[in-house]
Amino acid sequence: MEVASPRTIFVGQLTRDYVLLPSGQPLLDVAGGNLLYAAVGFVIWEPDPPVGIVARVGEDYPQDWLEEFGHKGLDTRGVHILPQAVDVRNFYAYIGRSSRSISDPVGHFARVGLPFPRGLLGYRESTTPVDSRTRLSLTSLRQGDIPADFLDATAAHLCPIDYLTHSLLPAVFRQAEFTTVTLDPPSGYMNPAHWEDVPALVTGLTAFLPSEDDLRALFQGRSDDLWEMVDALAAYGCEIIVVKRGERGQMLYDAAARSRWEIAAYPARLSDPTGAGDAFCGGFLAGYRRSYDPLEAVLYGNISASLVIEGSGPFYALDALPGLPQARLEAVRQLVRKV
Repeated sequence: MEVASPRTIFVGQLTRDYVLLPSGQPLLDVAGGNLLYAAVGFVIWEPDPPVGIVARVGEDYPQDWLEEFGHKGLDTRGVHILPQAVDVRNFYAYIGRSSRSISDPVGHFARVGLPFPRGLLGYRESTTPVDSRTRLSLTSLRQGDIPADFLDATAAHLCPIDYLTHSLLPAVFRQAEFTTVTLDPPSGYMNPAHWEDVPALVTGLTAFLPSEDDLRALFQGRSDDLWEMVDALAAYGCEIIVVKRGERGQMLYDAAARSRWEIAAYPARLSDPTGAGDAFCGGFLAGYRRSYDPLEAVLYGNISASLVIEGSGPFYALDALPGLPQARLEAVRQLVRKV
């Protein structure tokens, strides 16, 4: 049976997660990565046709996981399996409701009285180095990783990856005449060392979707005013800037209308904050493609994030009660304030 080409694609990372939840409960070797959460944030609103996902993994990545992704409405033909093992393990532990540590896994498992999992033996603690301007990593994405028919799509979202991937792929999408390209930058280049590089990445995007922490890191020593930062980025030719602020919701700047908005987060029951920002970006893209209204898009993203954090794992939100996303969407309209 011929597979329909996706209309929307997501580019990002797939990981094998080892997590200590805010409750102390462990999740060991489970499917994760910003790519899944972002795609699910979109599929909540637009389940058909399947969205295309693009990533690189090693031959040791579980094949049954990829099959499950297909059953959940994701077109996995863009997952490039390298002919070697690639370590995509990812550890993080929550301390309190949303504070997250990515270092000292041994200490964190001891803190909650659990044995250190065998699957993390030999794990190298994550760091956030400054991204390279010249050297691709094994999981950096290349144009050749994108199936030819994926370039027949009209919208793409780039999850946090690395500087070189983000500097190369938007031009590929523009050449393929995509009408909507959104990007969520990683910490690796949202820092003063890449100050001169960021304008070229922002120029021509439909929407730039940084977190508050990453935005402040980029402007360190230059500004403490978030709206001033947003104005500076919008001046480079990006239509929409959204600042993701976690439990404090979002800030939106619509360049065409010269409008500023603040949107409070939907008051969801927090179980696991993982992937909230990524799910927001997927929901944002779904809302924007439906309405081409930036504020409406933020509301969709807000609700996608609210559904994801109420359970664990990227696919929890897809089991939401029918009608719940739409009901929350109507409720969150009351949480909007024009600045």
